[in-house]
Amino acid sequence: MFPISRSTEKLSLRRDLKGIRPRARRDLPFIGVTAAPGGPLMLDTGVYIHGLKGQTPTALRSLLRLRTVHHSVVAMQEILHAIGVLDPAHPGTAKNVAAIRALLDGIPLHRLYTPDRDVLIDAAIVAGILCRLRGYARDRRTKALHDCTLLLHATRTGCTLLTANVSDFDLLQQLKPESRVIFYEAA
Repeated sequence: MFPISRSTEKLSLRRDLKGIRPRARRDLPFIGVTAAPGGPLMLDTGVYIHGLKGQTPTALRSLLRLRTVHHSVVAMQEILHAIGVLDPAHPGTAKNVAAIRALLDGIPLHRLYTPDRDVLIDAAIVAGILCRLRGYARDRRTKALHDCTLLLHATRTGCTLLTANVSDFDLLQQLKPESRVIFYEAA
């Protein structure tokens, strides 16, 4: 028998779903002008992408130097997907693939984590709720599943998720109030 009942019994979600609405920016935890020390971080895929594009704000770079940074296989999966999507005939592809490889080679293996079965099961349920609340079409549902998995993975490992994706992670953090998220704006 599939062990879904054991996992879902432990899944704690906010019950008042009608009260979940996007919050005002002033009510969200954004990185300030200066970074502060604190607990460990797990990075959303966008952090890596902004880094590759040179869109990392100064405060974010400072924060990454101050905190212990953990990485999720889920974010790596999203980044590696780009290699398959890139057109091999395009003149910029080789440079982009080399940049992605260099990024991934720089991740210490002792800080790279794989979500466990319970995180994956719970993330599927939470992603379904998010898709329903946001009215996501089929093409957006896989991304929502990855986002939910990253947030629950960060929570399970005791990390704060670092992301620029305010629209989804604001709602996800409200669904899972014990999760921690820090937002930033790409440069």
